[in-house]
Amino acid sequence: EMKEMKTYSIGLVPGPVSVPEEFRRAYLEDYGSADLEEDFFRLCEEDSELLRLVLKTGNTVTIQSGEAMSVLWGALKSCLLPGDRLLAVSNGIFGRGFGEMAEMAGATARIVEAPDGEFPDRETIRQAAEEFRPHVITAVHCETPGGMLNPVAGLGEIARSVDALLCVDYVASAGGADVRTDEWGIDIGLLGSQKVLSLLPDLSMAAVSPRAWEVIERVNYAGYDALLPWRDGIKNRYLPYTHNWHAVSALRLSLRRLLGEGLEASFERHEKTARYCRERLSAMGITLYPKREELCSPTVTAAMVPEGWTWKELDEALRGHGMAVGGSYGALAGKVFRIGHMGSQADVELVTRGMDVLEEVLAAK
Repeated sequence: EMKEMKTYSIGLVPGPVSVPEEFRRAYLEDYGSADLEEDFFRLCEEDSELLRLVLKTGNTVTIQSGEAMSVLWGALKSCLLPGDRLLAVSNGIFGRGFGEMAEMAGATARIVEAPDGEFPDRETIRQAAEEFRPHVITAVHCETPGGMLNPVAGLGEIARSVDALLCVDYVASAGGADVRTDEWGIDIGLLGSQKVLSLLPDLSMAAVSPRAWEVIERVNYAGYDALLPWRDGIKNRYLPYTHNWHAVSALRLSLRRLLGEGLEASFERHEKTARYCRERLSAMGITLYPKREELCSPTVTAAMVPEGWTWKELDEALRGHGMAVGGSYGALAGKVFRIGHMGSQADVELVTRGMDVLEEVLAAK
């Protein structure tokens, strides 16, 4: 006998976030065949244009089926040959993950790691880049497991100085924090649907520069997650697989809503919600994981599990009150818990309810 799955009235996990009903309705429509119909290709073209505005880029924006990890793998395999060098700038599991993934793909990786709750300083990164001469430099804009928003703006200039591509994961920041793809010199910017865009985890997107396409063409990787077939796929009306029309349709609704609100207004809403969340946690005597206020992400707050609690106990107590938050990964597993206030959850009223529950749970012990 199948058990009923629990749902939560206060959903504050850092993704997949709560999907507004308006976006879910796109999945109830009947469409034609996504790899054959003109309507579908026009929809993709519109989505790409809207994404260019959100990501502040003139580069090609591709939209693939699959959760965000698929485009992280696809980007690396599309621009690295065996023996190529990758420099991963890291302050968490996803930052390090780029280096580990590159090695699995046959490249040689070096990781520039920051101390806990910090980000590597620019001179350390520059020195590593000059010594190692990487083909690709990677970084994560929002390192969700530690609730960190990283200053990636200075990395483009370092990448150019050693003739490397800069690949940035802005999966959990774009739309909720300012992302300036072209101004920051990002050659491959990576995005997923289940964070600020408040959709199901079924689309991954990439903003790809002309420099990156040259490398991708030379590498000529041909797996399911390859980027190359998407460069001209929509233009040529020929895709490597049957696409997800429902998701692409929901994406248009999400992007129109975000741009209708205005990017600056969205950044402000996220920052205001995050600041409120941090203030409430501090008032409860809970320590934040990031060491500096300016490194705290507007989309997710990471805090230390309070004294006298295990993460398991805290999680169970909160869920008993209808509230779901996130644990963390890797070295932070069991030590850090996370409040996701991105996209549909960047809502002070929702976070207020969540913080009230947390306060009540802590006081009851």
